[in-house]
Amino acid sequence: MKYYVNKNRQLNGDHEVHTKDCRYLPSEENRKYLGDFDNCKDAVREAKKTYLQSNGCKTCSNSCHTS
Repeated sequence: MKYYVNKNRQLNGDHEVHTKDCRYLPSEENRKYLGDFDNCKDAVREAKKTYLQSNGCKTCSNSCHTS
């Protein structure tokens, strides 16, 4: 599955990680491609290399949504 991270942080400071088919996937200019991963845990780990406060999207990566 292809994963992206939102370049814009949420009100709580999180940068949310989304799958390519998430309805909340940001526009192209507001997202960074993370890569192709088997699970959201690996995608969030990759996102944290750029945005330390990254979190899974509640909708498409719920098992990685912690805040």
